[in-house]
Amino acid sequence: MVRSKAVIFDLDGCLVDSEPLSLESIASEMRTLGIADATAEEIGSRFLGVAMPVISDYVAGRLGAPVPNDFVSRVEDSLLATYQSDLRQIPGAEDLLNGLEQNGFGMGVATGGSLRRMKTTLDLAGLSGWFNGTACSAEEVAKGKPEPDLFLLALDRLQVSAANSFVLEDSPHGVKGALAAGIPAVGFVGGSHLEGRRETHAAILREAGASAVFATLAEVENFIVAQSEHGT
Repeated sequence: MVRSKAVIFDLDGCLVDSEPLSLESIASEMRTLGIADATAEEIGSRFLGVAMPVISDYVAGRLGAPVPNDFVSRVEDSLLATYQSDLRQIPGAEDLLNGLEQNGFGMGVATGGSLRRMKTTLDLAGLSGWFNGTACSAEEVAKGKPEPDLFLLALDRLQVSAANSFVLEDSPHGVKGALAAGIPAVGFVGGSHLEGRRETHAAILREAGASAVFATLAEVENFIVAQSEHGT
């Protein structure tokens, strides 16, 4: 069904509570390479929402040598194995998606993860049905977040205008990418990876350009529906 309005979601940290697992998988592989002091917090503070090739360049700098060719695949293999038992939806995710659908919104995904990771995440989390043909990976565009390419691809697949869309993001890079594509961005700080620093991160998202920031998906739904009804 073609919709006249839509919401585009960052996947990790907005619909699935996967960021702690992802960040630790990266840090663990860094330690395996000999970067003994690598932590999930280090990666999260610098690269939340950023595609793996960018992170690989940073790791190479920390290592002082090129990363092994299989670095990204090893991180992903480790992560997806963990997903089998530990992946959880963000509380309220299905209620949000149902509510938006009932209010006439189309829905898409714009994730910095690979196609393989995106598909596995949606399948394991039980969310695939909401994103048939509208889930987009950074692997499919020339430049990932904070560039607009990924969001423009999502708009094209949803067949909606930027002015009639919203993006939900937990990353300043994603907020900037959404705005670069002309789409209003709503910030989200409800993921467990932001425990203890929600207010600080909310300020970062606002500084990046988020029009509002929320800690629950119920608040996100209420805001987006109200904004859409008022034509803003």
